[in-house]
Amino acid sequence: MEGKKNKGFVYILLCFILSDVAPGLLRQADGGPRSFEIDYANDRFLKDGLPFRYVSGSIHYFRVPASLWADRLGKLRMAGFNAVQTVVEWSSHEPEPGVFDFAGNHDLEGFIKTAQEQDLLVILRVGPFICAERDMGGLPYWLLRLHPNIRLRTSDPNEGYLTHVDAWLSQVLLPKIKPLLYENGGPVIMVQVENEYGSSSNCDFKYTTHLREVLRQHLGPSLVLFTVDSTGSSNLKCGKIQEVYATVDFGLGTDPKMMFEQQRLFEPRGPLVNSEFYPGWIDHWGEPHHKTNTQELASGLDAILALNASVNMYMFHGGTSFGFTAGSNVGGTFQSCPTSYDYDAPVSEAGDPTEKYHAVREVISKYLVLPPGPVPPVPQKAEYGKIEVMALGSVMQLLPLLQGVTQPWPLTFEQLQVSNGLVVYHTVLSIRVPDPARLSLYDIHDRGYVFVNERYVGVVSREQRLYDLAVSALPGDSIHIIVESLGRVSVGPKLNDFKGLTTNVTINNHELEGWTMTPLPLTNTTRLHHVLQRLRQTLTLSPLLGTQQGGMTFYSGTFTVPSEESHPLDSFLRLDGWSKGVAWVNDLCLGRYWPEVGPQVTLYVPRVVLRQGTNTITLLELEKSPCTTSKSACRVSLVDTHQVDGPTPN
Repeated sequence: MEGKKNKGFVYILLCFILSDVAPGLLRQADGGPRSFEIDYANDRFLKDGLPFRYVSGSIHYFRVPASLWADRLGKLRMAGFNAVQTVVEWSSHEPEPGVFDFAGNHDLEGFIKTAQEQDLLVILRVGPFICAERDMGGLPYWLLRLHPNIRLRTSDPNEGYLTHVDAWLSQVLLPKIKPLLYENGGPVIMVQVENEYGSSSNCDFKYTTHLREVLRQHLGPSLVLFTVDSTGSSNLKCGKIQEVYATVDFGLGTDPKMMFEQQRLFEPRGPLVNSEFYPGWIDHWGEPHHKTNTQELASGLDAILALNASVNMYMFHGGTSFGFTAGSNVGGTFQSCPTSYDYDAPVSEAGDPTEKYHAVREVISKYLVLPPGPVPPVPQKAEYGKIEVMALGSVMQLLPLLQGVTQPWPLTFEQLQVSNGLVVYHTVLSIRVPDPARLSLYDIHDRGYVFVNERYVGVVSREQRLYDLAVSALPGDSIHIIVESLGRVSVGPKLNDFKGLTTNVTINNHELEGWTMTPLPLTNTTRLHHVLQRLRQTLTLSPLLGTQQGGMTFYSGTFTVPSEESHPLDSFLRLDGWSKGVAWVNDLCLGRYWPEVGPQVTLYVPRVVLRQGTNTITLLELEKSPCTTSKSACRVSLVDTHQVDGPTPN
């Protein structure tokens, strides 16, 4: 009899292993189906039929190198959190129409599976709009190119927005998500519809209801759908969607009971949920780094959990807006966001558990059982020292190697099929003007460097509302305007944020015609390295600098990572004496640097981009380098200390 039992057990085990879908993933231990639902009668969630509340933390997969996901998610779990919340960035996955990227840092399915391996549930915010201080709030820039008059985040049928949204969700994204739902054996317990729609000023219920129906059609009737809105009756009124659970967000300095009363106006029954509890806040270039008090954060979290509420901390780990992905905001004026998304979070941009990490963990331990094991230590960092760099050549010298577009009037970045970076606009003056003349570039987006006969004459700035320059020019003189995008607006009514020269340029009220526009290949590292190599081959003499102060010039250098087993390690690029530009290490664009205005001083260099032996660094300095003062000053440093709270202008 015992032998028959063993044979039966082996047979069942083999069936389990060989089946397409492991039955244990689809059913509970007692044989019932896996489920996650709202128990309205008792104001709570039910997971597999039992009372449940989540304590979640936000991590954006695209802001963390994929090989470090397990590290960051493991730290989230070891702090006591039982779920991770992330947003899906449409623009990262479909950078051009019909061109899809779900590899590397954009492997959404891989991130979700890694979270499950770390014993974390997943709360997914699929957008299509996400904000998150990303370029255009995560919407693809090409929507503006295809439909210049598009009404984003609406049901307007005239400009194709919903057509593209439906194709993205129905044909691409949602089929990837469905197998990962909790009821199907995955970790995804909830999916958000849109994002803080109540503050969009659109209040288009036809639009949000349509999104709900698309999600229901492709993800099924039982999945918990939810919305997130800031407290305030007007926000919640426009953000609430019928048959979708409404949650709120709020930070420190507020009374959670009062904030949840706002939720109760729209959800009289069901669990209390704060979907964005802020441990810090967003930064902008030129403004002091935002910080919050550790004890206030701990007390605020404790007050929420004491109400038996579920909560998501935004952000638990902020990460980095590598490349040109950081967005901007429009408050009293245009404000661009720095590369770092540190957010003063419990885990720093470089993955370090902070004082807040330990304080938050202690609070959570009062309400949830902490996983066994030690608290993660602060990872070791490396100081790889000073790196000599040399000028490769100027932007002006690079132009003959690139292809431009000629038109009577200036074209925007979008019309040129340029997602971000820089475009060089060139025209020749055909009339006689006074000396000096007034050159006007109204509504330039966002920063323009003006050259007359390749001589730098000044800068215009959307941030500073500086749109005019006094110039001296004669008929036949060349005028170059190098326009830099500082990231499209990430939220609010001005999402249609076209970049470049968005209006005609005038000199003494005369419109300048006949423009050649040349994009720089900054968003394609492979192509950039190729054209820089060609530039080296074409320059037989020492290259001239772009400006007298060393701006508009590419620089390059090499450094060595030791071959010991402990290396490579994380490091930070420090650019003392440099002004503003873009940095690459090997094949990764670290992002924009601007230490002159702060608050970010260093750029995070993740260890996974480094290799033992020789590594390369490339800079495009736009304004001023230290190289003109002395040859020995032409260098940067890789240090072991991060600084995102440097001095800013008064």
